[in-house]
Amino acid sequence: MQPPTGRPVPEPRPGDPVDRLMWISSDRLFYVGLLGVPSLRTMGCVIAYVALEGSIRIQIDDAEWQRTQLAVVPPYVPHRVLSESRHIDVIKVEAETVDRNALPEPLRGCGAIDAPWFVERVRLGQRRLCARNGGLDVASFDFDALFFDGPLPARRLDRRIQGVVDAIKRDPSAPAGAKECADAAHLSFSRFLHLFKQEVGAPFRSFRTWKRARSLLQYVNCGSNLLHVALDTGYPDSTHFSHSIRHVYGLKPKDIFAGSRRLAVYGDVRLPELEPVAK
Repeated sequence: MQPPTGRPVPEPRPGDPVDRLMWISSDRLFYVGLLGVPSLRTMGCVIAYVALEGSIRIQIDDAEWQRTQLAVVPPYVPHRVLSESRHIDVIKVEAETVDRNALPEPLRGCGAIDAPWFVERVRLGQRRLCARNGGLDVASFDFDALFFDGPLPARRLDRRIQGVVDAIKRDPSAPAGAKECADAAHLSFSRFLHLFKQEVGAPFRSFRTWKRARSLLQYVNCGSNLLHVALDTGYPDSTHFSHSIRHVYGLKPKDIFAGSRRLAVYGDVRLPELEPVAK
């Protein structure tokens, strides 16, 4: 991918900007905020980490640390990331929605990426979104156009697998396992597992684990008790919840929530009413 030649990202409008923001939909996520000091993390999406200031450091599996302004991590690849600045820009693209072989060049890499023009585009997009403060209407923005200058190439799945994927995305907390999904797709259990991994690029269990953990992000600033969130997102108890979330994000749920207290969250998902935190 070459530096974009289409409409440039406008500079922010005057106003009272926020400094921490998350824009989340079922297929895309943009985050500017605290990174913390995560341990090993493994997420089921294409991730682009962009330094807000200075540089970031990335470690893929147990490889050597790399210093860069842009780091890209493919889906389900364990990694660690550190930032010189307190805040960081992060773009997440759900892997099953795009043809990874046809993605823009920076997103096809792994580890440190040299693409200063893309770094600047993400920073401009971030400033534009944050400048809107409480007046941000994400419906007026096209995510891919804002950050990539056009729609990312879509991935087409087998219609039977697409139906299962859509059902999991609609309700990640649903208890249905692989056997129930195989029956719904009118496939044998073994054929379903093979076809799912072939089409989606990840085993069924890994995909469902990721989508369930991803659904947590919609609750991070809603002021709810962590146990209530754990149960509402489909985890059987707080221990399983904490272990699974830490494996995915490299952070404990309580640390994720603590770091999100000033986070402005925008999205296209309506959350159920949860009980307030006990005083």
